[in-house]
Amino acid sequence: MNRFREKALIGVSWACGIILSGIFFFLVAYLARQGAGVIDLKLVFGETPPLEALLLRQRVFDGLFPAMVGTFLLVCLSIVLAVPLGVATGIYMAEYAGARVKDLFNLVFDVLAGIPSILVGLFGFALAIFLHKHFSNRIQPCLLISALALAFLVLPYIIRTTQAALEGIPGETRLTALALGATKPQNLFHVLIPQSLSGMLSGLILAIGRCAEDTAVIMLTGVVVSAGVPTSLLGPYEALPFYIYYISSQYAGPEELLRGYGASLILLLLCTTLFFAAFLIKKRLTYLALYRP
Repeated sequence: MNRFREKALIGVSWACGIILSGIFFFLVAYLARQGAGVIDLKLVFGETPPLEALLLRQRVFDGLFPAMVGTFLLVCLSIVLAVPLGVATGIYMAEYAGARVKDLFNLVFDVLAGIPSILVGLFGFALAIFLHKHFSNRIQPCLLISALALAFLVLPYIIRTTQAALEGIPGETRLTALALGATKPQNLFHVLIPQSLSGMLSGLILAIGRCAEDTAVIMLTGVVVSAGVPTSLLGPYEALPFYIYYISSQYAGPEELLRGYGASLILLLLCTTLFFAAFLIKKRLTYLALYRP
């Protein structure tokens, strides 16, 4: 009977995996079918010569290039802001926090992970208003405020993956360096972090996807239509998720809707590129950490 249950569980697991994979490939194939036909230089650069746009000599008015640049800068800035704090907090939770403190912060991070993104966007909007009123009238909803809000949104992912990666290290690995006379910081930086680096960087990949796709946060914190390529952290910007939302909700004809599909496919390709870059960084850092001389 136990053998039958085990086989049934394996069968159900395989079926779920196949169904999910099938849905994923169907969605990607549908998106590619709808959007691939409209992707060309005109969709990206409009009537602006591509070289002039890439060199920032001419502004792109009817293309996706400013939104692509804005999305890329937004994701990179959010990750730069979130990773140091998230990794440091995850290390503290795994290695230094007491039982009561850990229980308290675990509850806090679980609540943070469940906060709707629209509330984070509203918080970012309120922060922009507060800074505008009390510090400088130049501060308004902008790229920096959006990046701060998204960094706050993805912090629980980075903290949790870092904590789980460190806590998953076997006990004998933890004790080896300490038994040889290493201090706790030496054990942490030379043994534990290199051993768990692969798992820690998985949080980075999750954070990239979360930052690239969120629309609710950026709608309230700085994204606008036709802002052009961002020239300052305190200026407005364009982003592909907002463009897709705007086109899909207000398109005037099938041609505009197809442009939305094209933008969706470009966003998917941009995310894939960022995922691949993060994966290469993950592999390289893991190799250097484990096999450095």
